[in-house]
Amino acid sequence: MARYTGADCKRCRREKMKLFLKGSKCDGPKCPFESRPFPPGQHGRGRTKETEYLLQHREKQKARRVYGILEKQFRGYYEEAVTKPGKTGEVLLQILESRLDNVVYRAGYASSRDAARQVVKHGHFLVNGVKVDIPSYRVKEHDIVTLREKSKEMTPFVVAQAQAGSRPVPAWLEPIPAEMKILVHTLPARAVIDTQVQEQLIVELYSK
Repeated sequence: MARYTGADCKRCRREKMKLFLKGSKCDGPKCPFESRPFPPGQHGRGRTKETEYLLQHREKQKARRVYGILEKQFRGYYEEAVTKPGKTGEVLLQILESRLDNVVYRAGYASSRDAARQVVKHGHFLVNGVKVDIPSYRVKEHDIVTLREKSKEMTPFVVAQAQAGSRPVPAWLEPIPAEMKILVHTLPARAVIDTQVQEQLIVELYSK
């Protein structure tokens, strides 16, 4: 599966905001964004003319980078969102949030979406009792995501269980750390999605 393999911190600097791609490192003093809060490259500190297209493009790039998705797949999600009822931008965010790797991250069972993607790919999680090793798998209302029994003693999950409750969990999910289980009560509305992105700009970009 194709994925970005470059430096995560450069992506935060490019978007001029923390995207929290490196887990706990993003909260500490060693985060490169703290010392260099400007875009990377020779002209990173230069002034850029913020055209309408640039603003739209940056919002799209920001959303892609937050969820760790390449352009082709992201465009596919947008085209799917167009065909569904509701506001296209909000439907797009709902699709992104319902990915299994995002659900594992949001529940607090992985320190970042990259880490969540890895543990899902390694087959550590079940959805309704069936092993799912596809990070882009989309959960549905009333799904139950559980950690495999033989994976519970692995260090990352022991740590996750011990740190349960240290990070806010959206209301549409209910993690049960004692059982390493996640209940999906419903799919999220825009009001409960805290991703700092202006989805309408993405819609305007793709609809041209």
